[in-house]
Amino acid sequence: MKVLANDGISKSGIKKLEKAGFEVITTKVAQEQVANFINTHDVKVILVRSATKVKKDIIDACPNLKIIGRGGVGMDNIDVDYARQQGIHVINTPAASSESVAELVFAHLFSGVRFLHDANRNMPLEGDTRFNELKKAYANGIELRGKTLGIIGFGRIGQAVAKMALGLGMRVIASDKYVGEAVIRVDFYNGQFINVDIKTEPMEDLLQHSDFITLHVPAQNGYIIGRDEIKSMKDGVGIINAARGGVIDEVALCEALDEGKVLFAGLDVFENEPTPEMHLLMNPKISLTPHIGAATNEAQDRIGTELAEQIISLLKNN
Repeated sequence: MKVLANDGISKSGIKKLEKAGFEVITTKVAQEQVANFINTHDVKVILVRSATKVKKDIIDACPNLKIIGRGGVGMDNIDVDYARQQGIHVINTPAASSESVAELVFAHLFSGVRFLHDANRNMPLEGDTRFNELKKAYANGIELRGKTLGIIGFGRIGQAVAKMALGLGMRVIASDKYVGEAVIRVDFYNGQFINVDIKTEPMEDLLQHSDFITLHVPAQNGYIIGRDEIKSMKDGVGIINAARGGVIDEVALCEALDEGKVLFAGLDVFENEPTPEMHLLMNPKISLTPHIGAATNEAQDRIGTELAEQIISLLKNN
């Protein structure tokens, strides 16, 4: 039985699948050729990340497809309900990359409060001639400890972010339409831990009280953060988006950065991927990464292994 891992899969996932008797194909097939490749090679399972889309056209064209797997959380690149109506299993790995995304959020936060994103641009160009001027320019750093982090979307990733924030001594508040409260377990290296109860609150309250705001929500039809929401935030707020492009109004964000309402932003995702707007890429107040939230070796190992285990369970044990 053949598995097409069109956006790649970890070695650990390949080994587990091959051991169970599957043939794993890691050839990158162009989007317009996916359906033809599946049918020509009698592929029963297609695995994707965010690059490949498995929509109704592919589902209709591939009647022998048994499983569509998404390495990661969001499945907006798959017509999930339609696939399941056709009897196709749709699987994902919602927990495998939570820690990786959460760590990237803090990479952007630390970068923003200490101007690392801008310093790393300017030091190679001017560090030898304007050292003292740059030192003065980046002198007004901010500590995260004691500050309030507002988390919009309090699922697995939002809660992983909360753990790290609590470990840093931050106050954590959260907003989520579907999660009323959560017990956040903060583990320490020596086996000790503490539990912290966090009750979610209306987003209006979160926006007003947060020093920094991070989003962890699925793809939306409209903006969660637009001009009105930014106006209600504290002056000098920092905003991080490592969730999905299109949940923040990027034009309104740039205006707020230029006006000083927003101190800095950290963006891992963009409305127009893979061609983000140049005014975002050139803005000195934005820390930028190219959609790499789940792109750690550890997360990819977990994702590959978890997908393999689900495939084996569905096709070999039934």
